[in-house]
Amino acid sequence: MSTTEMTGRQKAIALLVMMVALGAIIVVGLLLREHGPGNMGTGFLQGAAVGIVGVAVVAWRVTRNPDGATTFERAFTQQGDERDDAVLTHALAVLGLCAIPLTGAAAVAIGLGVDVAMTLALLLLAELLVAAVAWVVVVRRS
Repeated sequence: MSTTEMTGRQKAIALLVMMVALGAIIVVGLLLREHGPGNMGTGFLQGAAVGIVGVAVVAWRVTRNPDGATTFERAFTQQGDERDDAVLTHALAVLGLCAIPLTGAAAVAIGLGVDVAMTLALLLLAELLVAAVAWVVVVRRS
């Protein structure tokens, strides 16, 4: 259950921040398309678009029906109660503890000659998987 409502000023600041971030994403993506190697700019823009759509869906769900939103959605938008904040804090702590050895393993793999792009993609996937599993475990235990 939500404990705070966004004021008009907070909504305006959030909208301004999103507009500035969107502008920065577009500028960086276009610069990468023009000057980056291969199709780096296209991939960056596609990934950013997926991320922006995800953030918009979460924000929409939390503003339309805060009680029907998931714990993750309320914690992500900082509209949750103390339990939501505690779950987020614990899951991020687990991710932080696991990120160091995962990054070390990726560095060793790159040093042994594994393709860098594939190693970094697998590192990101492993960190996302650790975060998701940590979130589920913490939610179940609390």
